[in-house]
Amino acid sequence: MQSTITAQSVVDFLGSEIVPNQKTDKVAILPIPFEATTTYRKGCENGPGAILEASQQLECYDDELEAEVGLQVGIYTHEAIADTREGQSVSLEEMLRVTTETVKSLAAEGKFVIALGGEHGITAGVVEAYRQRSTEPFTVVQIDAHSDLRHEYEGSIYNHACVMRRVVEMGLPTVQIGIRSLCKAEADLIRDQEMKVIWGREIARGSDWIEKAIASIQTRRVFLTIDLDGIDPSIIPGVGTPEPGGLSWYDLIAFLRQLFICQEVIGCDVMELAPVVDSVVSEFTAAKLVYKLVGYQALAKGWIH
Repeated sequence: MQSTITAQSVVDFLGSEIVPNQKTDKVAILPIPFEATTTYRKGCENGPGAILEASQQLECYDDELEAEVGLQVGIYTHEAIADTREGQSVSLEEMLRVTTETVKSLAAEGKFVIALGGEHGITAGVVEAYRQRSTEPFTVVQIDAHSDLRHEYEGSIYNHACVMRRVVEMGLPTVQIGIRSLCKAEADLIRDQEMKVIWGREIARGSDWIEKAIASIQTRRVFLTIDLDGIDPSIIPGVGTPEPGGLSWYDLIAFLRQLFICQEVIGCDVMELAPVVDSVVSEFTAAKLVYKLVGYQALAKGWIH
């Protein structure tokens, strides 16, 4: 187990504003600084730590929700798992195992878990935890520039470019949002299986895409995975493959608020932040996004007033 738990201490999310309490906090932040299969711009293993550091600069008060969300909800930050920083060796299989076990344990404690990556392949382990625990079906809602539906890539079926294919193979329905890059085989799969996709170009051209996206979800419960390259790279340039286009900040949070109101979100992850040297724009925006996820869940569950 030593190889899967970090020796480095973690900074508590929003730790400058709140004091975490593992027993009573409703939200658990799970850092997973794992990187093994990234193929373009590397550095996402440093993403969770950068988000946690940036969160120290957030205001606890959310002006949209008119509440000090963190104080009312409580946010516990778990120690990092599957840590490949400083050359530590963790296999893909071991990463998936420890991720599934840890998320299951936190969910069993009643925590709303937000996992921070790390490469997007981690999501397969997070989703597997909810699949094993679930007593009713749920949909995986994916915000991403890439469809991630390849069967295998560069010799591995667990490559970050294959994560949604693994989710589909779990028998779970998906809704993909913001997609604007894929190979022909992935396009054929989407067409042949009539998969639900809200393309990036639809978001840019239409005003009703949020309603269309919500209507595409056929289950009450959803798991939300956010690859940060799904967002416009002018907002978050610190990703592995910064595809042109993507969601604007206010489009993004408008969709997320509606998703949490209309569906039951059982868990989330935020993946693929690769910090840019001499800039804090990406990690600060990502930290604020994580806090919005906490806030919208708190609103949906009646945890804030």
